[in-house]
Amino acid sequence: MIKEITTQELNTENFIDEKVKEIQQVVGEGMGINALSGGVDSSTVTMLGHRALGDRLKTVFIENGLMREGESEKVAGLFKKLGVTVDVVDAQKEFFAALEGITDPEEKREAITQAFYRDVFGRLIKESGAKHLLQGTILTDIDETIAGIKRQHNVFEQLGIDPKEAFGYHIIEPLIQLRKDGVRKVGEALGLPAEAFDRIPFPGPALAARVIGEATPERIETVRKATVVVERLLKETGAFQYMGILHEDRVTGMRDGLRDFGQQIEVRCWESVDARVATPTPLSFKILEELASEIIRDVPGIVSVTYNITPKPPSTIEAV
Repeated sequence: MIKEITTQELNTENFIDEKVKEIQQVVGEGMGINALSGGVDSSTVTMLGHRALGDRLKTVFIENGLMREGESEKVAGLFKKLGVTVDVVDAQKEFFAALEGITDPEEKREAITQAFYRDVFGRLIKESGAKHLLQGTILTDIDETIAGIKRQHNVFEQLGIDPKEAFGYHIIEPLIQLRKDGVRKVGEALGLPAEAFDRIPFPGPALAARVIGEATPERIETVRKATVVVERLLKETGAFQYMGILHEDRVTGMRDGLRDFGQQIEVRCWESVDARVATPTPLSFKILEELASEIIRDVPGIVSVTYNITPKPPSTIEAV
């Protein structure tokens, strides 16, 4: 049973000191490695790991073809300013090969898990000589996986999976007692700028979690373009999270007076503290009109834009 540290009882200085010592004790004189996605959790783990291990922590950004537009350059540039070197690893072929032909949500998550931990990181671990992977698993990831809501790609031990046996290396999870609001506090205390510690959450399976049906390169590019519009227009709402989701069915529309079978983007925008429960943001009709107009204008093939008004539960924040 994991003992939760609530935001109210969290002393960031003590927490950081304790976790730095734990990481140093577990890794010893060896090398560690971690994957930085640019999200709050992975960014916080990166800073924590480098405080503990310094140059003995190798930080990589896995370019899996599923990230936001320009993400690798943006993230690597930000952490360079913080004194952390980030190696960008191109693994797009491995991830799209793993996802080919898969439409079931849980199967997609499992395919991404195996591609990430077994194939890509298995190779990187051997090349680096590291024996330990640091990652940003948080308590909500554990809760949702154990409850059967959705399998989070970074949860193993609680499912009876030994990462050393399955993948050949140990996994260290220093944030596992915290929820998102607590992680933000720790990230800020570690010196992350607001653009990193206060960033909206982004799913482990990345944009594959926002494509209903098969996540092909073409469909990922469609939702990537929609993401640019949604994040730009909803940034000032102060919402917990917002996103565009590509639906699977073709939708009847009209262009230039002719029938057009296009695609549909669903927009979601959420109010929440720790992602356990969430309610839709009551957006103005003006913003909704702007979202529809700009998505249809900027994203090829989209003929319909909808807004989700279902709370969590019964919905979940991400679609897949």
